[in-house]
Amino acid sequence: MTRLTHLDESGQAHMVDVGDKAVTHRVAVATGTIEMQAPTLDLIREGGHKKGDVLAVARIAGIMAAKHTAELVPLCHPIPLTHVEVDLTLNSEHNQIHCVARTETRDRTGVEMEALTAVQIALLTIYDMCKAVDRGMTITGVRLLEKSGGRSGHWRSGSRESQPATGTD
Repeated sequence: MTRLTHLDESGQAHMVDVGDKAVTHRVAVATGTIEMQAPTLDLIREGGHKKGDVLAVARIAGIMAAKHTAELVPLCHPIPLTHVEVDLTLNSEHNQIHCVARTETRDRTGVEMEALTAVQIALLTIYDMCKAVDRGMTITGVRLLEKSGGRSGHWRSGSRESQPATGTD
């Protein structure tokens, strides 16, 4: 089993040294869902929310969150993002909004944390903007779907390529 890279030999937390790693194009895709009451989803779809366009605000919040991930996650490296995309899709059948975030960089470490942070904050923004009408909303299924670049190569959730991390990214 691979060791946890953010712990040193004595078990103390530290920031991983990525100085000797190669600069590569790195991509991560994360997902998550927020479930709500049907009238709440209708309010969002119709643009009738008095706070404004819920999806537009959530999209911007997700992008901003990706850019600030290193300030939120203590041992995460600050990296220059070359692209952040946050897509929000309404699902009327299940009263859900599905979020997919894609982050990219050309750097020495991956962008998985940035993609996951973008999803979480986009969904939390939807919750924040709609909590006055639906406090029972539930955020579920936040997870990494895919990552590429770096020594560990390409990984996709649920595929045969999905292998345990090597501890190198």
